[in-house]
Amino acid sequence: MEKRFHIGIIGAGAISGRYIGTIQKSFPSLEVVAVCAAHRERAEKKAQEYGIAACSLEEMLADPSIDMVLNLTPVGAHYEIIRKALLAGKHVYTEKTMTDDPCTAGELAALAKEKGLYLGCAPDTFLGAAVQTARKAVDDGVIGEITSFAIAANRSNDLLLSLFPFLREPGAGVCYDYAVYYVTALVSLLGPVDRVAAMVRAPYPTHVNILPQSPDYGKVMDTPNESEVSAILRMKSGVAGTFMVNSDSVREDQSFFAIYGTKGILYLTDPNQFGGDVTLLRDPEDLRKPPVPEKLEPVNQYSEESRGLGAAELADAARTGRKARTDAELAVHVLDVLHAMLTSGESGEFVTVGSGCERPEPFVRI
Repeated sequence: MEKRFHIGIIGAGAISGRYIGTIQKSFPSLEVVAVCAAHRERAEKKAQEYGIAACSLEEMLADPSIDMVLNLTPVGAHYEIIRKALLAGKHVYTEKTMTDDPCTAGELAALAKEKGLYLGCAPDTFLGAAVQTARKAVDDGVIGEITSFAIAANRSNDLLLSLFPFLREPGAGVCYDYAVYYVTALVSLLGPVDRVAAMVRAPYPTHVNILPQSPDYGKVMDTPNESEVSAILRMKSGVAGTFMVNSDSVREDQSFFAIYGTKGILYLTDPNQFGGDVTLLRDPEDLRKPPVPEKLEPVNQYSEESRGLGAAELADAARTGRKARTDAELAVHVLDVLHAMLTSGESGEFVTVGSGCERPEPFVRI
């Protein structure tokens, strides 16, 4: 077996346990060796829980045995942390989005290229069984020529804003925090986006904390970020479709994701998850018979919680010298699309997406 990639985790919040636990269980090519956090005691607690070392950021970046840092901090801290890690000679995989601005994300992508380092970004859920099964169906021409798509996602902000304070910070509205899953999946399936027109709303500038365990229970919180986005997206291929995300809805996330073609329709599940059914509705040969939905067989085993899959794929790419599927180019383009939605919401005009990207290669396993 080749030498394991040694990983340093930056951030000791709730998501860190999911990453560390899954990497230790499912990705033997990676070894998490250290964790750091703004509050040392949190890092020490997480380190003790998972049998790894706690250290400072400076110690982590200075450690020559650490090949890659996995950045799990809120988006507002991403730019400085990623820049420092790249300047220290580390490969980087970061939680979404890369930064809160396409310009700074592009700067980091250029720096990684200059240094000969790999920079990747979540979400990696598009590598999971559901989106990759749909990708194979698209590539195999199962639904014929793609004609359009429709995406609608609904969730409730009430509990999430009480649970996660970072959602109330700049760059963590429904676009960057939630729509990013859908746009990443869409681009991985149909290629880059060309133009965007959107209506954006933030109708509830405050919320009441509804979490009884919280010290701020019952208090009014400032919640200025956008919570509703309705858009039209035109892909560089010429295909267009509708895109709507709404976090002022009901408690459980609701997802609708359909790709329409000349020979059939693909229905996907929530790309915030790795797995889920992908259903094919073929155009029946006998018009007297109604179409019968078919559940497609998953193309890979990543149907359950697989946080760390993107980092493992990036490490494999770094070992072999190939382009990573979660490469910075994809992340910059997705961020550019999300930014274009917000810009269009302010201007009331179509916005051309300045960046582009290659459609990531299909993925089965590493």
